[in-house]
Amino acid sequence: MRIDKWLWAARFYKTRSQAAAAVDGGKVKLNGGAAKPARELKPGDRLHIRTEGEDWEVDVLGFNAQRRPAAEARLLYAETPENLQKRAQAAELRRLAPLPQADTKGRPTKRDRRQLTRLRGG
Repeated sequence: MRIDKWLWAARFYKTRSQAAAAVDGGKVKLNGGAAKPARELKPGDRLHIRTEGEDWEVDVLGFNAQRRPAAEARLLYAETPENLQKRAQAAELRRLAPLPQADTKGRPTKRDRRQLTRLRGG
């Protein structure tokens, strides 16, 4: 099965064109090296996948010609234990130290604008 089709079926990307663009852009590595979207996968291949905000290191276990529910898609790969631990640590860091202004929603209120103006010296 093609890499881009497998990435789509395993639900790493929403569309095959997004998966193909990621492979072309170097965000997916096959067995440590670069690959093309049409490259054929076989069971046991190791993929390093960089999605938005997440890095995955997975071993290919199986194939599915159609995109199935997420529970079935997880059966197509096995995440390496080191990567699983690394992703858990990154999630914990994001939980403990959220981005500045992550809790604000929309435009500032009148009170917020006045505080900003005072802070800037206006």
